[in-house]
Amino acid sequence: MAKNSTAADTYVWEGMNKQGKRSKGEVSGSTLALVKADLRRQGITPLKVKKKPKPLFGKRKKRITAGDIAIFSRQLATMMAAGVPMVQSFEIVGKGHENPSMQDLIMAVKADVESGSSLAESLAKHPLYFDDLYCSLVHAGEQAGILETLLDKIATYKEKVEAIKGKIKKALFYPAAIVVVAFVITAILLIFVIPQFEDMFSSFGADLPALTKAVIVMSKIFQEWWWAIFGGIGLAIYGLVQLKRRSRKFNHAMDAMVLKLPIIGDIITKATIARFARTLSTMFAAGMPLVEAMETVANASGNYVYTQAILGMRDEVATGQQINVSMKETGLFPNMVVQMLAIGEETGSVDAMLSKVADFYEEEVDNMVDGLSSLLEPVIMAVLGVLIGGLVVAMYLPIFKMGEAI
Repeated sequence: MAKNSTAADTYVWEGMNKQGKRSKGEVSGSTLALVKADLRRQGITPLKVKKKPKPLFGKRKKRITAGDIAIFSRQLATMMAAGVPMVQSFEIVGKGHENPSMQDLIMAVKADVESGSSLAESLAKHPLYFDDLYCSLVHAGEQAGILETLLDKIATYKEKVEAIKGKIKKALFYPAAIVVVAFVITAILLIFVIPQFEDMFSSFGADLPALTKAVIVMSKIFQEWWWAIFGGIGLAIYGLVQLKRRSRKFNHAMDAMVLKLPIIGDIITKATIARFARTLSTMFAAGMPLVEAMETVANASGNYVYTQAILGMRDEVATGQQINVSMKETGLFPNMVVQMLAIGEETGSVDAMLSKVADFYEEEVDNMVDGLSSLLEPVIMAVLGVLIGGLVVAMYLPIFKMGEAI
């Protein structure tokens, strides 16, 4: 079985430098032969090279995130723009990264480049981290001899896309977190607090208010069936996650439904348009053919409804139709986007116009997320007040009635 290409080990070496002096150190590499070849390129004659044993309780490797790839892209672009050779840039960036998993990935790509592969081919061996868009842009940069420029554009693109993803997550996380907290507090009250009041009320011998009776019934249900309630919620969440991972039809239905949600749907729509504009602008700037670029853009849109619409636009553009005309026919893009693209096609500045569209919609998403947070705060406080306050009032109603009777 082949070894995972992302694996890179640390080797301890001893050797003679150009001055004939004995020296030693450590270096990362995927194989012993490549490490020795790397040492010879540095003017060191290796005398003894062996793999460094890994500690029994070493650092736990962290997952490689899209943010890690964005940071790597910016660092590599900066290094190469400063005139640092590619292999040396990988060495510097890799050793300086805090995530051991990312270090392994960078060193594996470096080893492939050293063995004669192009950067695009080396990155394509790790599709989980470098998608078709990333590899296509790097390949275009290598072919045109402007790799440093394209790496800078890729870095900017990745940073912008990750920023807008972060805003979407922020918009969805806050209300979801409050719902979870409200459910947990309610469950604690029903399981542990309400039974104490129930024992006290049973000694009164008086008829309880309807609201109090309803809360006591809910409490008994939670006490007896708490395992089924929490288990059912857990299974439902697990089932949704598995459906999202495995069912294309479910994902398509969810994508269409999300766009129709109030407020959230508008945010997702604007974020998708921003991503479309940013991606197409970057690929245009790289000199990629429009039809090929639109296929990649469709796959990167992040929403099935827009993916299908963009693929339809690609087919119409392939027959000679202007992109702004096919865009208008989809009915999914605002008139401002269509008009700006039309101006870009007339003036030969499509990439610049799309970049302006992306900037505008990214700012719109930012403002809407901030506005949503401000809007949700009083609504959530009111819901929590009614929910928790209703339980408290239900428990104290019998006590108030007793006070009136006295």
